[in-house]
Amino acid sequence: MIDTTEVRATEWIQPVAMAPILDVVIPVYNEEIDLGPCVRRLHAHLRENVPYPFRITIADNASVDGTLDVARSLAADLAGVEVLHLAAKGRGRALRAAWSASPAPVLVYMDVDLSTDLAALLPLVAPLISGHSDLAVGTRLARTSRVVRGTKREVISRGYNLLLRGTLAVRFSDAQCGFKAIRADVAAQLLPLVRDTGWFFDTELLVLAQRAGLRIHEVPVDWVDDPDSRVDVLATALADLRGIGRLGRALFTGALPLRHLREQFGRTPLAPPPARVPVGLPRQLGRFALVGVASTVAYLLLYVATRGVLGAQPANLLSLLVTAVANTAANRRLTFGITGRWRAGRHHLQGLVVFGLGLALTSGSLALLHVVVAAPTRTVELAVLVVANLAATVLRFVLLRYSMHHRRGG
Repeated sequence: MIDTTEVRATEWIQPVAMAPILDVVIPVYNEEIDLGPCVRRLHAHLRENVPYPFRITIADNASVDGTLDVARSLAADLAGVEVLHLAAKGRGRALRAAWSASPAPVLVYMDVDLSTDLAALLPLVAPLISGHSDLAVGTRLARTSRVVRGTKREVISRGYNLLLRGTLAVRFSDAQCGFKAIRADVAAQLLPLVRDTGWFFDTELLVLAQRAGLRIHEVPVDWVDDPDSRVDVLATALADLRGIGRLGRALFTGALPLRHLREQFGRTPLAPPPARVPVGLPRQLGRFALVGVASTVAYLLLYVATRGVLGAQPANLLSLLVTAVANTAANRRLTFGITGRWRAGRHHLQGLVVFGLGLALTSGSLALLHVVVAAPTRTVELAVLVVANLAATVLRFVLLRYSMHHRRGG
């Protein structure tokens, strides 16, 4: 809910008499140049291609340039455009304020730069209007998505989403795409539980929705990176890491009323989970070896593919992280016979601990190699990494077997 300070700092302009079906919220901060053309383009698209009454809400996050004046001019000129002014910054704060006060049954969020192709807007909201899904998100990581952006942002985005899979066991593919929608009745239940007011806001919302058993619909999108993006990548990454840690602790300690939400939304399990049948040590060793071989091959291929672009150590980090997450998931299912979501978050967290140990072994081996040999060949590098990975594999089996096998009855 919005605190009283935030309500006093909020100014609504130009109320609309007819309640819309869609409310498209655009949070902005110092966007006086791009705001006008982008809102006019969005308004024209909605008017010509979306067969539902709509509203566009420009949520101004305490801009210090002429953004608010431009927004007011657009509201006066275009039917169905409103302005919400907040005295404090924060994308999450703006979305919470706009969504909480909206009369629309379907609430949408879009970045002001319209990096996402607007053709995906109707597929985004249709499952929510029909009642089939509870939330919908655009994804730039689907096979059919078409994305234009630099290597740095691509690596950061994929690394962040892999980190979410490993730490919070998320099943959605792209948490950060600025193209999302939610049913208003669902938002009313989830928003009071979301603590972040910045860039981690929508990730936290999605994680809570997934844990509450809600249906999250993903829409592949065409997306072109905005070269004039104002996002501070380092500050955002640090804030996201703090958010992951805070949310992970809340989920681990049971501080969130997820059981109540599942019951309220009617998303309790349809049937008890299947019994977990223990797998004997000889079969575990055999299956673990097969998974290990596949993971090592995937690791080496990924390392070779990224070595020339990223350098030895970053390529090792990326390759090891990707294969570590996949390795843990495969060993849960194939080696230790664990299906479903039983302790999945804990197992992936333990897998990341093993990943850290493996990273120390492989990175240390690479560093030592480069100290001993000034310019080692790729073949020598790969040989050293294979040996280091074998040691990490033995350690992985011991630790994973202890956590997944001996504690199964807990």
